[in-house]
Amino acid sequence: MEADEAGQQVLAYGGDPPLATALLRCRPEDFQVVEELPFALSGEGEHVWLLLCKRNTNTVWLARQLARIAGVRLVDVGYAGLKDRHGLTTQWFSVNLSGKKEPAWATALESATVQVLKVIRHSRKLQRGALKGNRFLLTLRHFQGDREVVCDRLTQIKVAGTPNYFGPQRFGRGGQNLDQVHRWFSGGKPPRGRYLRGLLLSAARAFLFNRVLSERVQAANWRQPLPGEALILDGSHGFFVAETIDEALQARVRRFDCHPSGPLWGRGESPAKRMSRALEEEVLADYALWREGLEQAGLKQERRSLRLMVADLEWSFPPAMDSLQLHFRLPAGAYATTVLREVVRTQEAVEQPFLLDE
Repeated sequence: MEADEAGQQVLAYGGDPPLATALLRCRPEDFQVVEELPFALSGEGEHVWLLLCKRNTNTVWLARQLARIAGVRLVDVGYAGLKDRHGLTTQWFSVNLSGKKEPAWATALESATVQVLKVIRHSRKLQRGALKGNRFLLTLRHFQGDREVVCDRLTQIKVAGTPNYFGPQRFGRGGQNLDQVHRWFSGGKPPRGRYLRGLLLSAARAFLFNRVLSERVQAANWRQPLPGEALILDGSHGFFVAETIDEALQARVRRFDCHPSGPLWGRGESPAKRMSRALEEEVLADYALWREGLEQAGLKQERRSLRLMVADLEWSFPPAMDSLQLHFRLPAGAYATTVLREVVRTQEAVEQPFLLDE
């Protein structure tokens, strides 16, 4: 694994490497996230859904508190994904209360770190990944750099998107999740517990995807379809394979109707063909052990867009503050830190846990 001094992957930039610097997460309000659901809640059913605003609070810890308060198993508590501990995040949880009395949530939960914003019934559990996306409000303090250069880069991202890398949060502090993956796939003991196992498999998949995407960014074809490309339809997980590339297809990609994709490795034959598959096989040739490990773990081949479109992107330099403030929306599974790395070199003001947002 090629890595920098901090143990993170060395990934190609979609534009010029940023020169501006800033501090991230000086205070919880500097990293605000709000989940957006893709459907309306019915108002009836055995599952109680709670919209909670948490401050410097871990998602899994909060799920355990909900299970304890309701007197249910942890598996009866649902959430769409892990959210940043160090921040102010508004997140949905569901609790299966079938046959149980509903607790007084506000009395049991509300504190300096947790606020109950909404409680509503629904017929189903909240599943992992069941999000439309997330809204972000980020404040980067102690900003130093050329504002005009930063504005130009943000304008480019707003118009054309940015590489859809998995963020460093996925790989653990100093890449430790990847070290554990390598020991496991090299014949070591499998991780104990379903949660850790899933975390490590996700890290391995993300690492391989990032390798392919970085190669295509370096080759300047991450926004262009290659012959045999598996093109993901915008706003969905569906894709189609383009055996040949004509002007009509290129026009669809330029209009952001569909996007080139990379592999989320698993069992089965890759849907990519011809030049696209050949490139992926070449990039991942040295990772046969990892590919076999993911296949043996039972994961199936999936695809992820190489291009991340950043919706509603706005920015400002608040007066009397040496800071850059960003507002934007991202689809589920995308990382705010992936957007930031293209604009400014950030240093975390607080130490981060192994896995933050998804």
